Amino acid sequence: MKKGDNMNKNELNKLKEIANTVRRDCIKIQKIINSGHLGGSLSAVEIMAYLYFYKMNIDNKEPLKKDRDVFVLSKGHASLGYYSVLARRGFFPVEELKTYRQINSRLQGHTEIDSVPGVECSTGSLGQGLSFGLGLALGYKKKNINNKVYVLLGDGEMQEGQIWEALLLQGRLQLDNLIPIIDNNRLQLDDYCENVVGDWKMKEKLKAFKFNVIEVDGNDFNDIDKGFNALKPDKANIIISNTVKGKGISFMENKIEWHSKKMNDEEYKLALQELDNQGGEKDD
Repeated sequence: MKKGDNMNKNELNKLKEIANTVRRDCIKIQKIINSGHLGGSLSAVEIMAYLYFYKMNIDNKEPLKKDRDVFVLSKGHASLGYYSVLARRGFFPVEELKTYRQINSRLQGHTEIDSVPGVECSTGSLGQGLSFGLGLALGYKKKNINNKVYVLLGDGEMQEGQIWEALLLQGRLQLDNLIPIIDNNRLQLDDYCENVVGDWKMKEKLKAFKFNVIEVDGNDFNDIDKGFNALKPDKANIIISNTVKGKGISFMENKIEWHSKKMNDEEYKLALQELDNQGGEKDD
């Protein structure tokens, strides 16, 4: 797909199909293994699909090529959606998704670098991905490699202090090849973020850190594309991606319990029926 201009209808429809296919993967795999975080995976599907199928300079046949763009999943519990995107992009067989979180599988609950093709960072404890991405971006600048490092953060994860240390430095350096993206679905493990930390005025704080703050509907590909086209050179940019936790499955959307709840048979059937009506590849 081309880059830089607003996407055409065919490109938009293709991305929508991919997003639906990824959601179907998430639903099927979580049901098969009876484990995994659906809510935060489903909210971030469009952002990851946009990056891997439209925006990023990557090659699944040469995942470590020197000038590749890099993606870091800092909100590591969304690995279910991330693995599906990587598999559908050709980094490993789709069939391998069925080994997710199984003993001896390389597809563990949190990603592991040097284990899965395409995975650039190990994630376990939240809050570390942005610091990792910052180091990468600084290194690429010093080596005059013209690429981008994208880091996907959770809004609940923004409560981790290490993230603000990294933001402080990025704002100070005005590092433009590092793009933090906040999956702002407003829910964390057991409550709404605002009930945990109050009205913490995220946008205003980021502006105070000297960021060019871009806000998008993170479940709308056109709006996502407009946001990425609004990134400014020689500036520290950050994208607030407003999303819906559990997006795409009506009974999961904006429901706290679907952070990691397991589906019963009736819920599983209903989820697939809803996705059947939204397009995507049906290989089951």
